[in-house]
Parts: sequence; C-alpha cells; structure tokens
Amino acid sequence: MQHFVAPSSIVRRIWGSADTILFIFAGAAAEFALNKAVDWLYFTGRLPSDPLGRLFSTVDYARRIVFADQAAAEQAIDTIAAIHGAVEAKRGHAIPDWAYRDVLFMLIAYSMRAFEVLERPLTAAEREEIVEVFGRVGRRMGISELPTGYAAWRLAREQHLAQNTLLSSYTEDLYRQYERHLGWARFQLLRGVQGMVVPPSVRGWLGLPDGAWLRPPLALYRATRSFALSQWAKNAMLPAEYRDRIKDLDAQPAEVTPPPSRGSCPFHRAGAPTGLRRRAA
Repeated sequence: MQHFVAPSSIVRRIWGSADTILFIFAGAAAEFALNKAVDWLYFTGRLPSDPLGRLFSTVDYARRIVFADQAAAEQAIDTIAAIHGAVEAKRGHAIPDWAYRDVLFMLIAYSMRAFEVLERPLTAAEREEIVEVFGRVGRRMGISELPTGYAAWRLAREQHLAQNTLLSSYTEDLYRQYERHLGWARFQLLRGVQGMVVPPSVRGWLGLPDGAWLRPPLALYRATRSFALSQWAKNAMLPAEYRDRIKDLDAQPAEVTPPPSRGSCPFHRAGAPTGLRRRAA
C-alpha cells in the first residue's frame, strides 16, 4: 500500500500528537484572525457560533490526509476542494490566490514551531520534508506559485506575513468569540500559547504575551507526559466537554475515525487554517 505520508515521516509524528496539534491550531487561530481574507470565515456564519467544534473538524480532515494511503488522501483533498468551489460559487467570487498560499504556509509554519516548542529543534531534512508534504497537498488542490524547498518557503512566508496581515473588526470579533467559548482563564492560556508560537509581527499586532509564564508548567508537562498525569495539561486548554476528543488526538492511525461527510468540510468553518480549494482546470 502506498502512503500519502511515509510512516516514518516527521509529519506523522507531529500530527499524531494532541500536544502539537493543539499548539498548531492555537498559532493558526491567532494568525488567521489577522489575515486580510478572514472575511471568508464569516461567510457561512458557523465559525462564530462554534469555533471549538470547527477546530476539531479541521483536525479530523488534516489527520485523515496525513495518515491515509495515497488514494484516500487524494480523495479527502479533492472533497475539500470541491466544497470550497461550491462556497465560492455561492458567494459569487473566488478566494484570492495569496489567501490559499497563506493557509498552506500556516500549516507548514505551525507544524514546525509547535514541534520545536514541545519537543526539540527540527533537522534541516525534517524541515524540507514538512514543506514537501504540504506542498503536495497544495499542488493537488491546484494552488499556484508554491515554493519547492524550505529556503524558498521561508522567503515567501515572510513576504506573505508582511503583505497579508491586518488588524480589523473581524480580528476583534474572533477574539471575542474565542474568549466567550473558552472562558476567561482558558482564553489567557490560549493567548500565552499563541505568544510562544507565532512570529514576532503577529504577536505585536495582537498584543500577545511572550508566553514566558508558561515555560515552568511546560517543563513540568514534559517531565510527566509519559504518565497519565500529563492529560491535565491538554484538558486545561479546552472545556470539559472536549476531553474525549482531545484523547482521540493521540490515537494511533488505525483508530482514526472515518472522514467527515461532505457537509462538514472544516477548512471554511474552522477557527484555524481555512480557505483551500482546487483550482478549476
């Protein structure tokens, strides 16, 4: 059986852990709130009503791609693409090309940053592999002008951050929704995690703390995560009703649940990466 992502890949290690997944989406939720195309998140109206549910829907699809065989992964990507084409048709215009690349760049950037905050520095080969894997996802969806290596991606990423971020009324509303659904204490924890993983420019736009106060508990977590006690850290990040879903993020690939239906495509509904779709030929 041909896998879309090799079983030994660093990408599988990153996306097979609840720890790194939660940090990835914390960072992406911050950055996309500043994206100039964030209005697309509001078109369906589902993000403000259920940002946490949309997060888990996004995770389900991303893991389906990472852990699937080649054919199943491509089918999942094509489904996402088709749904986004329908959303664009309903709104009457297309999401900008640069917005699609921004989303893919976020997946790459926060996969790297979350792993390095929680685990260790990535090797040069691992960085190249992460860019290559998500590049294949993007090319399958028809996203144009994608960089083909880490150095080119890093340059393009800096250009996109400089050109495509803006503090807006959508930014403010998204953060109000995050706080409303998380509660004040968890919202402060979210902001701390975001401050640890986002680029300095994003931290400055949003007025995020640098997350220094989280380093001692994070060190404790690293020391205890091989024990059941480590679950406390993951549970602390989201309300109690999501605890079972958090545990599921640590499931082995064979345990991953079936993909969501066509109507639950995450990328235009979630509070994190959104907006990918396949270009018409």
